[in-house]
Amino acid sequence: MQEPLLGAEGPDYDTFPEKPPPSPGDRARVGALQNKRVFLATFAAVLGNFSFGYALVYTSPVIPALEHSLDPDLHLTKSQASWFGSVFTLGAAAGGLSAMILNDLLGRKLSIMFSAVPSAAGYALMAGAHGLWMLLLGRTLTGFAGGLTAACIPVYVSEIAPPGVRGALGATPQLMAVFGSLSLYALGLLLPWRWLAVAGEAPVLVMILLLSFMPNSPRFLLSRGRDEEALRALTWLRGTDADVHWEFEQIQDNVRRQSSRVSWAEARAPHVCRPIAVALLMRLLQQLTGITPILVYLQSIFDSTAVLLPPKDDAAIVGAVRLLSVLIAALTMDLAGRKVLLFVSAAIMFAANLTLGLYIHFGPRPLSPNSTAGLESESWGNLAQPLAAPAGYLTLVPLLATMFFIMGYAMGWGPITWLLMSEVLPLRARGVASGLCVLASWLTAFVLTKSFLPVVSAFGLQVPFFFFAAICLVSLVFTGCCVPETKGRSLEQIESFFRTGRRSFLR
Repeated sequence: MQEPLLGAEGPDYDTFPEKPPPSPGDRARVGALQNKRVFLATFAAVLGNFSFGYALVYTSPVIPALEHSLDPDLHLTKSQASWFGSVFTLGAAAGGLSAMILNDLLGRKLSIMFSAVPSAAGYALMAGAHGLWMLLLGRTLTGFAGGLTAACIPVYVSEIAPPGVRGALGATPQLMAVFGSLSLYALGLLLPWRWLAVAGEAPVLVMILLLSFMPNSPRFLLSRGRDEEALRALTWLRGTDADVHWEFEQIQDNVRRQSSRVSWAEARAPHVCRPIAVALLMRLLQQLTGITPILVYLQSIFDSTAVLLPPKDDAAIVGAVRLLSVLIAALTMDLAGRKVLLFVSAAIMFAANLTLGLYIHFGPRPLSPNSTAGLESESWGNLAQPLAAPAGYLTLVPLLATMFFIMGYAMGWGPITWLLMSEVLPLRARGVASGLCVLASWLTAFVLTKSFLPVVSAFGLQVPFFFFAAICLVSLVFTGCCVPETKGRSLEQIESFFRTGRRSFLR
């Protein structure tokens, strides 16, 4: 007997009581082959997230390089650097908007493959840039591809994965995005900025090649009336020796009950609007923790604080910590559960943001603030505070606080937000709603990223971190009140809970 999603006491819900699932022993006999094929299909898809993570932080080493460029056509001013860093999020918002149509029109797999076109074009523009407009257009196109994949890949992965490994596989989009960012930081230590763009083409080409041999989502195929193709896809994913008929009938029954798209009138029904509201608010809170401006301006943030190590090395170390944290989340998500990791994640991010804000406000400042690469000038903040050279272990605080922030984000609010979005959204609205969530998320990211530098110049670098800390407290409350525990549940069971669950999300 399992507890309802929010842990209420009472009888269990069962989406399909007349057809019990296969026994654990039956599942174990076919699990190895099943997981191998699902892992392969997942890997092919999440290469798009690798490219997304790589493109997101492309500006971290490139902005300082271009601010020192001797080429007047490529030299970036403060305002131009702000646009170069933030225009990616506008492209991502447009990609999320297009996903609202493409996700259901082309299907999850073809939409992911389509993202390779703007991604490859964007990297080519930045690699051969001879003016600011080429840099901005290239960033916008790679952002568009990132927004499209951000909406499509989590849905594809959740729809092909069995419940037993869906938590771990649901973390792989974030894991690969982190690995892409770390690769950029590492290559930034070795390659000039143009070759960084050239290197970004490689994962895009590999993704197209591998996805060509992968099946589409069985749920999407059933929603289009392609039942035989859906059965073949499910059989391939689970293995020819697996008995897929019970799972196929379960999915088929759910799809038949939702054969038409959700209407605006139906969208107001509690079982539709509640999961959409939860997914949307999670995406907004995820961005408001400050993850995007911190990643985009990471090296510049270290340039503007008194740090012991070179900023480039600090950025690479933070990238490695982020990768390790997502690995921990992937391994523990199906054991500890989603909500526990969200609580721990928000608490760590709160402490890290508060510590970084206090250090910047009261701690030492660099001996010679860099007026081009840094985020702040001598005119802001506490003018009476003397400038000090980095001295002692105290100057490790910015690096350690940023590492803990990234660790907290990457083990909870990073991967789990994507996973829960794909888990709780109802099938009929999944394509459109996931695009809406990505659109709102990246519009929020654009506002934060574009306003980050002006806020720092006007009020000081500590102010954004105090704001991010306050949002982390809100995230703690939201997790306790509104987020369901979906560990071990099939997508059909989760949807059934929203239809028949006795308790509201709001306690």
